[in-house]
Amino acid sequence: MRIGVDLGGSHIAVGLVYDEGTIKIKKEKDLKKDFIEIEIEQTIIEFIEEIIKEEKIKKEDIQLIGIAAPGSIQDNKIKYSSNLGLNNFDIVNKIKKYYKCPIYIKNDAKCAAIAEKKYGNLKKYNNCVFLTIGTGIGGAVFFNNELLTPKKYEGFELGHIIIEKNGKDCKCGKKGCFEQYASITALKENVRKEYNIKEKINGKQLLDLIKEKTNDKKMQKILKEYIENLAIGISNIINIFEPEAICIGGSFTHYEDLILNELIQVLKNSNLLFNKEIPPILMAKTKNDAGIIGATNI
Repeated sequence: MRIGVDLGGSHIAVGLVYDEGTIKIKKEKDLKKDFIEIEIEQTIIEFIEEIIKEEKIKKEDIQLIGIAAPGSIQDNKIKYSSNLGLNNFDIVNKIKKYYKCPIYIKNDAKCAAIAEKKYGNLKKYNNCVFLTIGTGIGGAVFFNNELLTPKKYEGFELGHIIIEKNGKDCKCGKKGCFEQYASITALKENVRKEYNIKEKINGKQLLDLIKEKTNDKKMQKILKEYIENLAIGISNIINIFEPEAICIGGSFTHYEDLILNELIQVLKNSNLLFNKEIPPILMAKTKNDAGIIGATNI
């Protein structure tokens, strides 16, 4: 039995994963905007202990703990995470104080990609791209059935491709990054601004509001612009890697019915693609659990 930890841009989830990639039990909660580092450590430990107690297993039965985290991972640490505001965060050694099993950490998009390649909709493709779209946008690329990994950093920060010169400020320090226009966070902020919603809204509230206002001209304009920006970023990825398929995970999977067909039509009817051929664009079979599952297969 393995423990997978998904440390997202806005939440923490911990699950008990069996060898076939299924999650037996999962604990999760949202991160507050002004969280401090110790809260991450405490939450992970608390959830693991709850799982051990509820499933009546021993610490010794845990084969490994894998952590999926956003940002640059180097030397088994979170070197830099713009979405979490973390620098040189050594979460692995903090967790090692409590558990004797091997503990690994990897970029969350790469973990999710590994899960989808091993158990999900990318299984049959040798050359493919995985995008996780949620708080931000992360990416991973497989070539000849291997996950491409640079030597120094994990790389392939597809969410930080620049799609707008001198565009919106990004937390990474650049301007005009893909994730500032096509993440679910970007969509949420556009909806809040247009409809003058002052209070914070969660993912479910956003989805319900979009469905409720589908025929509203303001909402149609928001979705049209969002889909066009998404198409620009994805077309750049297709032009560079010419993948056999692209798979999208993260909270974006909840918006498939609202966005996917329109996205494909924009790619088809625009002049964005060099070779004018759209690979299959798939939704992650492992959905929002991909990070947890993939973290146990690092």
